[in-house]
Amino acid sequence: MEKDKKKIFLNTVFWGSVLWAFGYILGIIFFPFFPKESLGWYILPFGLAATLLVLFKKIERDSFTCYVGLGIIWAIMAIFLDYIFLVRLFGANDYYKMDVYVYYFLMFALPIIAGFYKAKNKKKS
Repeated sequence: MEKDKKKIFLNTVFWGSVLWAFGYILGIIFFPFFPKESLGWYILPFGLAATLLVLFKKIERDSFTCYVGLGIIWAIMAIFLDYIFLVRLFGANDYYKMDVYVYYFLMFALPIIAGFYKAKNKKKS
């Protein structure tokens, strides 16, 4: 049982890191082409699609509660990694704008929504 929890936690951290790195790399790629102030709005659709793909193709949890935990961990990871690698590393003190808050909310809410959807469909079958 303990081994399963560790495996689930590592899976959670792995996919959270992959999704965060995807957005980070997109930010580097898009930086020369879009205004810095609205960069997040250009990244958001790609991040949303990637997150949904991961949630519905790569993440499988036993209960809805596990998806709540997933959302909490992914949101914390996003906040922490952004702070370390964007605010501190690049000195982006003006980083926190509406697009970033939407992103943090989605990192929390999307796993919960996916978990609700999966739990609802599991009951039907």
